This record gives sequence, C-alpha cells and structure tokens, in this order.
Amino acid sequence: MNIDVNQNDVNQNVDVTVVGAGPVGLVLAAELALSGATVQVLERLAEPAEAMKAGSINVPTAEALDRRGLLPAAESVQREMLERLGSFARMTGDQRPGGGRPARESRFTGHFAGMVLDADLVDWSDADLATHAAVDGARLVPQRELEELLADHVARLGVPVRRGVEVTTLEDTDDGVLVGTTAGTLRTGWLVGCDGGRSTVRRLAGIDFPGTDPELTGHLAVADIADPEKLANGWVWSTRGAYRYGPQPGRLVTVEFGSASTDLPHARLRSRGGTPMPPVTLEELQTSLRRVSGTDVTLTALHGAATRWTDNARQAATYRSGRVLLAGDAAHVHSPFGGQGLNLGVGDAMNLGWKLGAVVAGWAPEGLLDTYDAERRPLGAWVLDWTRAQIGVMRGDAKSAALREVVADLLSTRDGTTYAVKKISGVTQRIDLPGGHPLVGRYVPDVWLTNGSRLADHGHRGGFLLLDRTPDGTFARLSAAWAGRVSSVIDEHATPTGVLVRPDGVVAWVSDTTDVAAVTGLEAVLRGWAGAPSPSPEHAPMG
Repeated sequence: MNIDVNQNDVNQNVDVTVVGAGPVGLVLAAELALSGATVQVLERLAEPAEAMKAGSINVPTAEALDRRGLLPAAESVQREMLERLGSFARMTGDQRPGGGRPARESRFTGHFAGMVLDADLVDWSDADLATHAAVDGARLVPQRELEELLADHVARLGVPVRRGVEVTTLEDTDDGVLVGTTAGTLRTGWLVGCDGGRSTVRRLAGIDFPGTDPELTGHLAVADIADPEKLANGWVWSTRGAYRYGPQPGRLVTVEFGSASTDLPHARLRSRGGTPMPPVTLEELQTSLRRVSGTDVTLTALHGAATRWTDNARQAATYRSGRVLLAGDAAHVHSPFGGQGLNLGVGDAMNLGWKLGAVVAGWAPEGLLDTYDAERRPLGAWVLDWTRAQIGVMRGDAKSAALREVVADLLSTRDGTTYAVKKISGVTQRIDLPGGHPLVGRYVPDVWLTNGSRLADHGHRGGFLLLDRTPDGTFARLSAAWAGRVSSVIDEHATPTGVLVRPDGVVAWVSDTTDVAAVTGLEAVLRGWAGAPSPSPEHAPMG
C-alpha cells in the first residue's frame, strides 16, 4: 500500500528525527524512545524494500534483541528459516548420514571469502563462544524479517514511521536542525542519518566519505532455475569470478572482478551521490551467472528484487557534525562478505541511542556524544579491512588463488576455524574503557541468576543494569541515587560481586570485592557514564 504523506503527517518539533527506516534506523528510534526522547523516523521509500540483503545476524545484534525482550520473536524466525534450509538440503541431496538435522545446525559459523567454516572444527568450549551461547537460536534472522520484527517493536513504543518522505535540505542552527523534506519543513533537536551508503544526510551535512574504489560487482537474488543441475551447491571459483548456489532454494550469489564490472550499469555511478541505480534484471543476473559459472544455465524468473553490490569501502570522516550524526551504512560501506554490515550498523545504533537520549534528557553533556565516534570508528575500520582481506583472496588471478589455498589450509584447522568464527560472530569485540578487569569494554556475557532468569531479562526497558552480588546489597544502595537510569538486580553472593552494564550491553565496571575501593570505583563510573546522582533519591532499587 502506498502512503501519501503531507506536512501534517510529519512532526514539526521533535527531539530527534531519524532518516531511514532500515534496521539501523529502527533500532536507534527504539532506543531513543526507551530513553524518553520524542522521535520520528522518515523514510524515502513508500514501502519496505523487497531486495535481498543480509541473511543472518551476529551475537551482539542477537543479544541486543534479547536485552529488549525480542529474543522469542527472533528464535521463531530462525526455526522457520531452518525448515526452509532443510527443505533445500533434501531437494539437493545435501543431507548428513543417518538423516535428520545435525545437533549443531543452529550454531551459525559463516564464511571467509566464500570458504564456509565447518562447525565440527570449532572449539565451542572456547570461553568467548561458550559464554555467549544463549542467543544461538536467534542468529539465522534475515534482514527483511528483522525489519518486520523491529517495525513491530517501534510501533509498540509509539514511534511514528513516516514513509514516502525524502530529505532535501538541512541547516544546523546550533540549537536544532531545520530539515527540508518533500512533506514540508520541520525543526528537530537532532538529525541522524541512517539512510544508507548513498546517504543524503551525509551529503547535505558536507561530511567527506574517503576510502577505496570498487573492483568487483556482486549480485544476490532468488530465482527459478530451469536446469539447476548445471550448478554446484556452495561456492565455486573461476578465473572470471565466483558464484554460490544455496543454501536456500533458488538463492544465487555471483561475483565478478575486473573489466566485467565496468560493463554493468552501476559502474558509472558513485556511492556518494548520483541517480538511483537501475533495478537488477533477469537478463543481467543470468549473464553474470553464465560468465562466472562457465555454463549455459537458464533462469526463468526472479522472486522479489535482486540486489547489486560492490566492494566499495569507505568510512565517514566524522560520525558527527554539530547536531547531525550518522549511523550504519551512512557512516561506513564495504562488501557484504562475512555478514558484518547490518551488525555493524545495529551496534552503532545501540551505542548512539542511549547517549543521544541522555543528552536530550539533560543528565549528560553533549560531550558524551564524542565517545560515539571514538568507540565505533575503530570497529568500523576493522570491518572495512576484514572485508578487503577477503577480496584479496577471492580474485581469479594465480597469486590470489595461491593465497586462497594457504588461507583454506588455515581454516581447515581447529584453531583457524575457531578464530574466524569468533571474529565473524562478534564475541571478541571490545572498546577501550578504563578498568583492569578483562570483562570491561566487552559485551556482557550470559549471566544466569539463582532465580533462573538471566541478567539480560532485566534490560527490556533500557537503561543501565547493575548486578549486585554483595551480601548486604552495598552496590544497589549506592545506585539508588541514579534511580530511573540504573536498575539494580540483586543475586546471591558470588564472584564477580558487581557488574555494571551500559544500555548498549557493554560492561563498564566489574568488581570481585566489596571493599571501599570497589564502592568508590562504582560511584566514579556511575558519575562518568550515568551523570550526576539525583539530589534526593526516593525509589528503591529494582530487582
């Protein structure tokens, strides 16, 4: 259904306007709403995009859903996806001896440069993997289903999503942003561009987007194939590129390097602006597949909109310019190898959401927003290099083929596969925070409480979580001065005795003791991240 939007449909004065209703924009809007900010989402497209994109999520993204009470919905999506994969396996004869589904099928591994990582080689007892296993049943969530899940989430929070509205101008007035749109002019306290790699917000804000130019063209689609027996199931390389058939019925990926890319329509366009790219046609996809497979395979129909992509790798010169901020692909673009893009953007949204919400609420200074760029930029730079490295071993030349053999050998070992899976899953991500405990700066691991719940179950309303395992509730009493910002969860005495988790799931403080130094340290961290305490706390800590 097309949505006609007029000026009355767009809020004229809100705390934050988010541009882009993809997963990043929706997560950000939800986090802002949980912090008490008034927020609206503007989306250029009148209907959700049908193009195929990411096929799964990593551990930090799944844990972000878990902390907001969305784990059951994500698990339901994965069960449905596994049924589809099982159907495809039966259709192609790719079944395990003895039949049935392997016990570790839900343990997503991913691939590096098309080399699928064998789950049987992974050391699942590795501490990083074993302590982030509660969301194993919610990893196989494609982007389209994730957007539906998040759309329901923001609707429950009362966040309006205005479709069919395009941003045309912006002016940062120091105390707000004037935004010109196709539905009229609005004023907003802050403007966040979550509008993709060709971000209008980034361009209008004058933020540079340096990086490396593309050298490949990729396609992702689901198609009807007249003669699927001509294709191998899995990744196949040739001097012309690579392709993958599966793991879902009709799912195709093609990758072409070099001169073949320059003949395609997108090669004349730039990710930094320009006219919209033409849609992928059946003929374009079939031609690409025939080139890289060396067969005369015939495609008869496309299901939904196919996707065209490149290895264009760029990162915004800054994630913030005054009252304009960027998140997701608006801040960084790269090839989809390794499935990092969607997850990197959700991490941006989780990091920025509570910080911008704190500034809007008035209990944190604007300087808190500087930590957004400082914390997320290094991870974005790593992802760009992680994807560039995969391009280096995927080319069709002899040197890259030799390098691919070396990497394949490394990935056929237990240590090599475990290393790659940990990187892809995101369990080793860390930001540089003060504190000597190894958990500080990491995403909080699975923490089971004596009442049978998990610490994540207490984070559905957002805010900081403080786990207090002192014999007399010492840490919880201290945190009562931050009521409304910090929720205390009291558990039986154990080590660590206290853990403070930021709203984005990052551990800010850990103590193994209950002495004065621990109390002093907690107070300092609370003041640093959660602002000044309330003058006269009146609420008891929440358990």
